[in-house]
Amino acid sequence: MMWRRYVAIGDSTTEGLDDPDDAGGYRGWADRFALAVARSQGGLEYANLAIRGRTTARIRAEQLRPALDLAPDLATVVAGMNDVLRPSFDADRVAEDVGTMQRALVAQGATVLTFTLPDPVPVMPLARPLRGRMLALNAALRAVTAQTGATLLDLGAHPVASDPRLWSDDRLHANSAGHERIAAALAHTVGLPGTDDSWTRPLEAAPRRRGHAVLNAELAWVRRHLLPWLARHAHGRSSGDDRVAKRPVPLPVELP
Repeated sequence: MMWRRYVAIGDSTTEGLDDPDDAGGYRGWADRFALAVARSQGGLEYANLAIRGRTTARIRAEQLRPALDLAPDLATVVAGMNDVLRPSFDADRVAEDVGTMQRALVAQGATVLTFTLPDPVPVMPLARPLRGRMLALNAALRAVTAQTGATLLDLGAHPVASDPRLWSDDRLHANSAGHERIAAALAHTVGLPGTDDSWTRPLEAAPRRRGHAVLNAELAWVRRHLLPWLARHAHGRSSGDDRVAKRPVPLPVELP
């Protein structure tokens, strides 16, 4: 076996939103990646400490020590989207926190993976003011990962990662197809047998939507997702309030 124990830390994307499982919860790319590793080498223990809504600083404060205590030899550290959405965003500070987590896990002997974030504008046109922040964060993540001994999956460099058909209705989380792509990308990044770069290939051309259909879709998204999000954060609430990690204890990955 290449790895004995995999621990994932992060926010909602690592938790698995919006990739429903068959039990009322979420699967996600981390679960899918764990399964790919387990299949490849015949077994794997896996824990997922991620909690939705967490900023990078909170992930470092709340999840790093428990992750280190689990002594993983494989880990993923993915964070930053919740910081990008906040007025206090500082790309260098986020990257510093990510780098601290990477270094601590690498120093303990783990293979550590991180990925950059896709351009949000093709998925969420109203997010155009955030594009500069995302580019700055990705540049900072590339720079810090080059110094820590972690491995970077440069997801944000591939246009297919921003194809709206790989994203859920809320436009903040990948859908099941998107999570599957990310898992395939990670499996290819670590060189699992039988993997290739097919995850980078674009989807078939989508039918062009008429202007009124685009406008109606934007208005529906604002009503269903943006306004509730703004209201929640205006009251200092987070989607992760009172939530705990979905898989805090390393358990063997069940092989089908």
